[in-house]
Amino acid sequence: MKNDSLAISIASGKGGTGKTTLAVNLAAVAGEVTLLDCDVEEPNDHLFLDVEWGESRESCVPFPRVDTNLCTGCGECRRVCRFNAVVVLGKQPLIYPELCHGCGACFIACPEKAITEVDRAVGIVERGTFREIELVHGRLNIGEVKGPPLIEAVKDAAAHNGRAAIIDAPPGAGCPAVEAVRNTDYCVLVTEPTPFGIHDLEVAVEMARQLGVKHGVVINRSDIGDDRAVRFCEERGITLLGQIPFDREAAEAYSRGELLVDALPKYRETFGELWQSIIKEARGA
Repeated sequence: MKNDSLAISIASGKGGTGKTTLAVNLAAVAGEVTLLDCDVEEPNDHLFLDVEWGESRESCVPFPRVDTNLCTGCGECRRVCRFNAVVVLGKQPLIYPELCHGCGACFIACPEKAITEVDRAVGIVERGTFREIELVHGRLNIGEVKGPPLIEAVKDAAAHNGRAAIIDAPPGAGCPAVEAVRNTDYCVLVTEPTPFGIHDLEVAVEMARQLGVKHGVVINRSDIGDDRAVRFCEERGITLLGQIPFDREAAEAYSRGELLVDALPKYRETFGELWQSIIKEARGA
């Protein structure tokens, strides 16, 4: 994902902290950027943007196909599969697509060359524009359980366009969030000053540290709790990028699917200053 322009991921340890609100409004004030909605199970950035849709393409992963005429039922494919996606029933291998990661180990290990790889669709990548923003998002197919390959495809779709990228990551710190944050230049962790918020922020901070990604924190609805989020950042030596108090007018605008920077002009300055702080931290200035 890294290129001449910065890649900024927006993540959170839990859902509902305001991650998407931050991502779409930062994109609106940043101007000529690419906004990547990597919450492929339920992408929603487009709900706040009047997007003019363009390209749409299928995203596939390699999947093993067994030629029963060549297969001897030796079970080597089952033995090398670390994900337990292969079961040999009698002399017939059965491969579970929900467990298969497309790693190619069975294809390489098969002594009879009875396994070939075919494309299996996992979702679609869609691209559109809104003002100066280029939006790219993924939609995971119904019933598909693995989001990371599609998230990787979304990131690759904008890897060399020369623009800065704002990546709206899935909530939590599981594999989808890891794939979205991985190899970004900076990660903004959005939290709220509640016990659940701080607990899950700890998990998100550890994820960013394990990935070696520089990170800072934004406290949303900063006046609904106490100062525990501020103290957490001070104790851990984490940059506190900004605090956004609760605002009923902002909540109402959000419920209508409006950008805060459009509905309430005071937020244009708020998010503009926050974007400059993020860029400064990302560049180490």
